[in-house]
Amino acid sequence: MSTAPALSVLDLVPVRTGQTSAEAVTASLAVAQRADELGFRRYWFAEHHNMPAVASTTPPVLIAAAAARTQRIRVGSGGVMLPNHSPLVVAEQFAALEALAPGRVDLGIGRAPGSDPVITQLLRQSGTTSDVEGFPQHIRDIRSLVSPEGAALRFTSGGTYDVHATPAATGQPEVWLLGSSDYSAQLAASMGLPYVFANHFAGDGLERALDLYRQQFQPSETLAAPRTFLTANAVAADTAEVADAAMLPQARMMARLRGNRPLIPLETVEEAASAEAVDHLATPMLDTLRERWFVGTGTDVRARLTAFATAHGVDEVMISPVAGATADEPMDAGTSRIRTLELLAV
Repeated sequence: MSTAPALSVLDLVPVRTGQTSAEAVTASLAVAQRADELGFRRYWFAEHHNMPAVASTTPPVLIAAAAARTQRIRVGSGGVMLPNHSPLVVAEQFAALEALAPGRVDLGIGRAPGSDPVITQLLRQSGTTSDVEGFPQHIRDIRSLVSPEGAALRFTSGGTYDVHATPAATGQPEVWLLGSSDYSAQLAASMGLPYVFANHFAGDGLERALDLYRQQFQPSETLAAPRTFLTANAVAADTAEVADAAMLPQARMMARLRGNRPLIPLETVEEAASAEAVDHLATPMLDTLRERWFVGTGTDVRARLTAFATAHGVDEVMISPVAGATADEPMDAGTSRIRTLELLAV
């Protein structure tokens, strides 16, 4: 009999029709608190920019807020898009977070920009941000900077200059490498880092990426053997019919992204059902998404997640709870997403 995997949560801080950013953040923090109470292992915030339906633009700020409202759950980024940021700034932010919540902070790092080319250029226009080509070295720099020992710059003229992300660290965040390609899997393996394949939005290439990571893994000072988990979109509800309706707002958002259509705040369940009956935006992809996502009653979704984890040899699955809100759901509460967590934690 397969053992149920530990569960974690990935949050993009969804923004629905008529909801303010403040209300969306408040709702997500309520979800984080409930995840902590229910025994979920970690709660990560993604980094995305200039999207009407996503308020997770600054993971460190959200992580700090979640850490202050939780007791035991690990909090972190899923992930910080490193090409957008100076390695020293990232190291300082996460060293501060580690000081706020010792032993509970994860630093998930990704290579993608997390937005369109215009926003990417705006994020990098200061000239101090890292580039994709320097990605491996910047990861090494961050690992050194957040350690209690810090890093040392060597001058060509001789001598060194010591740099610390925080003056007197007693611990450091756990660094994870995130990705959806062979490159990220191989880089994580060569560095001896834990690795997460972004299955919740990619899917294709999962088996190959995990095989590459496990086969090529080189032990490091912080990790002796390969360590990985999987991400997945999930909607659990009291009935299969309610779950199927609750997945439609996010499915329609995915259809807009893939079709290069204008983005809007996330529709409510009722708005999505009404619009889909007219424009059939998501209809061509619904069967594919139902197959890839985990949608249904709590019992059904838990069974599928267990089989999924067993098939890929992992003991943890990080779910992105993508249940849409109903029109009567309070703006500052993540009621539908919390219900997914409650049904899966039973």
